Amino acid sequence: MATRDTDRPTNDTGERDNTCRQTPPLPDVTFSTFVLSLNTSALCHLGEMDDPVSGKRCVDLVLAKQAIDTLALLQEKTAGNLTEEEAALLEHILFDLRLRFVKAKA
Repeated sequence: MATRDTDRPTNDTGERDNTCRQTPPLPDVTFSTFVLSLNTSALCHLGEMDDPVSGKRCVDLVLAKQAIDTLALLQEKTAGNLTEEEAALLEHILFDLRLRFVKAKA
């Protein structure tokens, strides 16, 4: 959802403040960083990490399952095309997330 200009805070002179919060430098986008990003998303939805926006922990098993299913789809569609390290990372993450999902569901 786009932010309307009138919703933006103003600075001391009453002008719209167009500055954004400082973000640290991001790592290069690689298959591994993409997989790790989906892992982080799943962990947040499993309540294992604080939500980066709200700072709170909450459980949403539907979204957690979607992230896990997306990783499983990536594993299936990239079979035979990954390096040993990428395949091992994906396998390890899927095993861990599936275990955490079963525990959260119980």
